Amino acid sequence: MDEPRWLDDTESRLWDRFLAAGALVDRAVDQHLKSEGLSHTQYEVLVRLAAAPDAAMRMTDLAAALYTSKSGLTYQVGKLEESGLVRRVEHDTDVRGVNAVLTDAGRARLAEVAPSHVELVRRVFIDVLDPAQRAAIADGLGAVTARLTD
Repeated sequence: MDEPRWLDDTESRLWDRFLAAGALVDRAVDQHLKSEGLSHTQYEVLVRLAAAPDAAMRMTDLAAALYTSKSGLTYQVGKLEESGLVRRVEHDTDVRGVNAVLTDAGRARLAEVAPSHVELVRRVFIDVLDPAQRAAIADGLGAVTARLTD
């Protein structure tokens, strides 16, 4: 059996800081969105649907885009549906498929919450970094995402 490739001091520092920053940013975003009456996943559902053609996405595609389980997404979309922000409809060509569709109320709710959400993201993440750091982190995290999704 090969010896593990242990992290050196620089790699360990990178990993520790990634974990700390990710947890703290997630906590800040979760707390903010919770104060607005949404979960982080619910907010991301509204964002993805608003950007989609006809403000609709197949549930399986939406789950994949959000890197979440189908059952977890079903629960969150159900909560959004109860609030009148999203509705579910049968897929046009596949009787087994279901689309999530953003309602007018959902679009209005997103318009209410998005400005303060973006300001928080800027304050706790974007504006802390200079342009070179932003580019390097975006490239690095893109490579990690590609490795895990290929």
